[in-house]
Amino acid sequence: MVMRYIRIFDTTLRDGEQMAGVALTPEDKLEIAKQLDELGVDTIEAGFAIVSEGEREAIRSIVKEGLKAEICSLARANKKDIDAAISCDVGCIHTFIATSDIHLKYKLRMSREEALRRAVEAVEYAKAHGVTVEFSAEDATRSDFSYLKEVFLAVEDAGADRIDVPDTVGIATPERMKLLISDVTSYLKVPVSVHCHNDFGLATANSLAGIEAGASQAHVTVNGIGERAGNASLEEVVMALQNLYGFKTGIRTEKIYEVSRLVRRLTGVPIQPNKAIVGDNAFSHEAGIHVHGILSNPFTYEPISPESVGRKRVIEVGKHAGKHGLRAKLEEYGIHPTEEEMKVIFERFKRLSDRGKRLTDTDLLAVARDVVGGLKAEKFVSLEELAVMTGSNVVPTASVKMSIGGKVMVASETGVGPVDAAVKAIRSLTSNLIKAELREFRLEAITGGSDALGEALVRLEDEEGNISSARAVSGDIVMASVEALVNGINKLILKRELKKG
Repeated sequence: MVMRYIRIFDTTLRDGEQMAGVALTPEDKLEIAKQLDELGVDTIEAGFAIVSEGEREAIRSIVKEGLKAEICSLARANKKDIDAAISCDVGCIHTFIATSDIHLKYKLRMSREEALRRAVEAVEYAKAHGVTVEFSAEDATRSDFSYLKEVFLAVEDAGADRIDVPDTVGIATPERMKLLISDVTSYLKVPVSVHCHNDFGLATANSLAGIEAGASQAHVTVNGIGERAGNASLEEVVMALQNLYGFKTGIRTEKIYEVSRLVRRLTGVPIQPNKAIVGDNAFSHEAGIHVHGILSNPFTYEPISPESVGRKRVIEVGKHAGKHGLRAKLEEYGIHPTEEEMKVIFERFKRLSDRGKRLTDTDLLAVARDVVGGLKAEKFVSLEELAVMTGSNVVPTASVKMSIGGKVMVASETGVGPVDAAVKAIRSLTSNLIKAELREFRLEAITGGSDALGEALVRLEDEEGNISSARAVSGDIVMASVEALVNGINKLILKRELKKG
């Protein structure tokens, strides 16, 4: 494979934001754009200028930031859209028109000849304003290849700087995408892009197939967000290009996870735990055989190092854990049992796991303290009092009194419910001590009836990438949630203290 440079065209702020339920403020967009620039993307598609004044404000603010990346706005193939983009002072306009017969007939109600004319006029008009122009043939993968060639050659003659081949509804297969891009690159002189959607889970595969066939740019979004099933995922495409194909990109991969977390926080779109590269479980190991291998040589079960994308390896406790994994977890907390003690800890932990409950660090430490003895259940943070107020016409409010490093502090917060309010109150008091992000929160009833016991399970991650899990059981779900959160915070602080000393 010949080493070549692949441009990364990030459309998180445009196609990504078109995901149902996502609405970014201009301030959110600017924050993400600055991080994308630090990440090293070549182009940031900052938005769709014609949509609203707020959208134009966001694009202008990004342009004024003076980022290294090319700043682009989407525009349909008409002067009004292009004028809106030009008014934002972008350096690139991404203009498009559909070329598939189904779009021409049912959406545009336009002939092939009319669509071709409008495509050419749009490219010529944008180029006359001195910007870089990328042209997309919407729904290219369902378009007639001969007509697509006619359109592409015409817009190339009109001055298009790049031409994009979108798989708009994600129906391509890697084989078909490879065939199409091979055909397109054989007759075009300008660079070719691929823009793939994930309706059949093939967006990354199709993007890679297109690049292998000759495309030199991939359109992607952080975390793969986007309309319907989303777009090709930046992290997947980039890491595959560099590690599986040996291609070059400008991406500083060690910043991938940081940007992923920012996008998740600002969009409110969660990431599935088993998501490649950025999912919670991507570098987590529980099974005994796997953990033994990882501890001997990480590459036994990790194709890339977690540090290469800004992550840390996590050894999980659970039903499938082996002695090596449990020992490694205990050593994170400064606990070094003898072989005989480890044998007893392992046997007791396995008996617990056979009860069908999800086990956490808290359970393992409880067993270890009982076996080893003399271990301190250190509490840097403890809950003194909790009061909540909620009702049909009342804003849920929680007040907490906590002891933090021996100092008693009080806070009150509101939330969407009593649990949310209580969690916010605790985090407001502990934020100066440790910034812990709630990565997972679950509530389960473990007995029946209206007086059922509830179990709260939390998983926390701090800014250094340390992870802790904890649980608590109570007849009051708010109390269970708060106790689990406090336990988890204590575990994170303990980890950090042990690492320091």
